[in-house]
Amino acid sequence: MTKVVNIQAYRAKVLQQRAFGHWEKRFEESYHLKTRLSDLSDKTLYFLAQPGENSSIAYYELIMGILDFGPATKFNYLPNREQMQVVDIHLFLADQVRFEVMRRLKWLVQLPCEKYNLVEMVQDFQKIKPACKARPPELSASHPDNISYQQLTNGDKEVFIRRMLRDAIEAFKDRL
Repeated sequence: MTKVVNIQAYRAKVLQQRAFGHWEKRFEESYHLKTRLSDLSDKTLYFLAQPGENSSIAYYELIMGILDFGPATKFNYLPNREQMQVVDIHLFLADQVRFEVMRRLKWLVQLPCEKYNLVEMVQDFQKIKPACKARPPELSASHPDNISYQQLTNGDKEVFIRRMLRDAIEAFKDRL
């Protein structure tokens, strides 16, 4: 008797394994195709918010898995165009992770990318990045610097928030 295989379910399972297999081992947590930044644990979010090679490798694991570019260890062997694509997506995701850190600290409200899951953010990067860039995150009304922030233009508001990232990561670390 032949076994009927649901091809869509099979492809979804393969994508989930490629995307999150390394992360599940690395972070000892479970993920699925609908995982959003808001679903990540504080510990994982803090790790990803850190600048440096360790977090970069974790991003490459996710991105290269979703795009089916092979394991992160093969990044340097990718064609230049694909390397640039991975780096661009990495920088975008790192920003969104850091904004999520600030949201959890209640420093930010209304993150532009909160409605997207990680797989969508990678697969639809070319559409999602400009949509998120058009609406910068908002500083919380309760934040002490809100009055200064409100007087800025949209472009300057994003720069203002980016200057707070280092302090946000430190405050988040203290919260863990």
